Amino acid sequence: MDLAPSTATLSPDPSVAEGPPLVSLRDVEKRYGNGTLALTGMSMDIRQGEFVSLLGPSGCGKSTALRLIAGLGKASGGQITTPRTANRKDQSIGFVFQEPTLMPWANVFDNVWLPLRLAGESRNGASAQVRETLRMVGLEKFAKSYPRELSGGMKMRVSIARALVTRPKLLLMDEPFAALDEITRQKLNDDILRLWEKFGWTVIFVTHSVFEATYLSSRVVVMAPRPGRVVSDQTLDLPYPRGEEFRTDPRFTAVARELSSALHDTMQPQPEEAE
Repeated sequence: MDLAPSTATLSPDPSVAEGPPLVSLRDVEKRYGNGTLALTGMSMDIRQGEFVSLLGPSGCGKSTALRLIAGLGKASGGQITTPRTANRKDQSIGFVFQEPTLMPWANVFDNVWLPLRLAGESRNGASAQVRETLRMVGLEKFAKSYPRELSGGMKMRVSIARALVTRPKLLLMDEPFAALDEITRQKLNDDILRLWEKFGWTVIFVTHSVFEATYLSSRVVVMAPRPGRVVSDQTLDLPYPRGEEFRTDPRFTAVARELSSALHDTMQPQPEEAE
């Protein structure tokens, strides 16, 4: 088994790492109306072409951070810069939620067409783009099917297609595979990596799975429990493309162990909390 880096494998590209950030968070804070402090001092830069996982225990603010980046909420403090900062109607950000959130009365084609429809694109005008996107996720034969006729994995593929149909620069994914069985989850992991490598999107992926973060990511940001904050930011010097053999490679195991240790450390009470 040879997993040495090849012409298509190094991550991240050094020239990308030196470029300006596509997403920038500076001392971001989020406090809810009930007084709960969800995020504090959240700072990170994400550059074009990176696949960054936000890894942390439930309740650490991963999803909150993702929604703030998407513009689905407003930070209580700090600054967030994204491709959408200058233009709120910009469709350069795609969002995949934890649940597929499909319209049950609409077929697959119409569910994927929705973002283009909201942007004023007619059904006929959007047809080629919708069908190409369905082909990308392997659903070209299911355009006329309804959500009730699809498996959980297929519903998630529709959700991914809907996020990709606008050809976004930035794809945000909020634990999209958490409710799926392991075999389906691994297959969708492979599919997302294939599309990411082919099209060069920037991906921010929320997960609480160390193994999923290790398998997918060029970089993993570990967050501490509430109030959420960055405690570790690690670039993974692991080759692409990745497949089934990679999951048993000693380098994969070593990095997963390291991330697991960092995650475990975040769960330990701080001295002031222990007193």
